[in-house]
Amino acid sequence: MDTTVASAPVLPAEEHRIELRAAVRFPLVVPITITTEWGDLPAVTENISANGVLFELATSLVVGSTVGFTIAMPAEAMGTPTDVVLHCTGRVVRCTPDVRPEVKTTHVAAVIDKYHFSH
Repeated sequence: MDTTVASAPVLPAEEHRIELRAAVRFPLVVPITITTEWGDLPAVTENISANGVLFELATSLVVGSTVGFTIAMPAEAMGTPTDVVLHCTGRVVRCTPDVRPEVKTTHVAAVIDKYHFSH
């Protein structure tokens, strides 16, 4: 009698990941100003959703720290006749140094706790 048990194929770790984000991310690359207790820092967004933003910054931020950020949203992205400025307050949830050794930036994810628009 054959007692061999067939096993499921082992998948790479990235195929096991479950997407936990509740909001669609939009790949929007625009300048952003990050306001911290140490001052304002220039950055560039990588993507944005209703819940948060991922941006590239020249320095790391403390996970859990409160940040303000101002994003000039292009009219064509917003479906409006003019650009819209989005003012947000949020919290840093992740900081990841860029994997490329020649690049000295950090990818920072922040959740949006409060926001308002202006023109």
